[in-house]
Amino acid sequence: MNEFTWVFLVALALMIGIELWLSLRQSRYVQANRGQVPSAFKEQVKLAAHQKAADYTVAKGKLNRIENVLGALFLLVWTLGGGLALLSDAWQSVGWSTALTGIVFILSFFVFGSLLDLPLSWYRTFVLEQRFGFNNNTPALYFADLAKQTLLIVIIGAPLIWGALTLMESTGEYWWLYLWAAWIGFAIFMMWAYPAFIAPLFNKFTPLDDASLQARVEALLARCGFKSQGIYVMDGSRRSGHGNAYFTGLGNNKRIVFFDTLLKTLNEDQIEAVLAHELGHFRRKHVIKNMGVMALLSLIGLAILGWASAESWFYTGLGVDTQSNAMALTLFMMVIPVFSFFLHPMMTGLSRKYEYEADAYAASVSNADDLITALVALYQENASTLTPDPLVSAIYDSHPPASLRIAQLQASKA
Repeated sequence: MNEFTWVFLVALALMIGIELWLSLRQSRYVQANRGQVPSAFKEQVKLAAHQKAADYTVAKGKLNRIENVLGALFLLVWTLGGGLALLSDAWQSVGWSTALTGIVFILSFFVFGSLLDLPLSWYRTFVLEQRFGFNNNTPALYFADLAKQTLLIVIIGAPLIWGALTLMESTGEYWWLYLWAAWIGFAIFMMWAYPAFIAPLFNKFTPLDDASLQARVEALLARCGFKSQGIYVMDGSRRSGHGNAYFTGLGNNKRIVFFDTLLKTLNEDQIEAVLAHELGHFRRKHVIKNMGVMALLSLIGLAILGWASAESWFYTGLGVDTQSNAMALTLFMMVIPVFSFFLHPMMTGLSRKYEYEADAYAASVSNADDLITALVALYQENASTLTPDPLVSAIYDSHPPASLRIAQLQASKA
């Protein structure tokens, strides 16, 4: 152990302590407001739906607390407990080349991590989501998805890891700058490729066949000056009862996607308003701005890794004696969430600002009342609490609470 060990342990303890405190605070606040629907929603939301959302929020909070504690314990076992060192030694004993050993080491770490997460993932899907009526998944589909995800990790991850290790080995002191450029290029490529080549491996996407709705959507797109390669309906109900809508892709691969559950929940006016909100993110350049923020943060992170990976204290402080590029990457991926946790309020604040801007745009090109009723319907459909703890929401929630969004939309009509 060295000074960095204590920095890591203090940061980890603070993170877990804050997470547990905020989670318990959220549960207490939601339970305290369980007995009565907020006055702003009394006409649209029944007490039974409000109480279901409260119970769902509390149940998710309990599971999240277990996941947080187990995640911290697994992190300590992998690092200071010697887990990574044992895994590294096992692969090095095979006698493969440094590059192949590094690739297999990192991939096997991800696979083992997925296996460790499996019990709680199963519980979330087949117990918690089932209990509240959201699960439509089956064990066969669940394990088929898991197999596809594992295969994608190998197919995409192996060349990606090889490229990263090659750059770290061959580009000198500033390898982290070359790696950052390659990572940004890969991220942009994946944004373009995901809707056409990866998403269809897991879900079925069919062109929207509702002529009336399609005409309204196309009219809205024309008003907003947005071009899309298609309007698709995704079979989200195959796995879950939750509803959503989103844009995906980049360049000539941009798509509008509606969950089939969403189309069953909202009427045409509400769907148009929700779509207008999503268009607002593009018109206000939120996607580009988010990419810029993530590019900056990843540059800073890789610069820190470039400095730390050359220092022995980085490895020994995390329970590892052998220095290697593969080990440096793995350690960095494991500990960076601990330190980046403290950026949550900043990132959440930025996201909430964007949501308000997208709401304002939607109100300007569609009907604000339709968006308000759509938001309430979606909160009910997804059992999202209408009474989150204000502090917890400000730190964690990427979207503002329903009451604040609706108040701003109503003000926009004045």
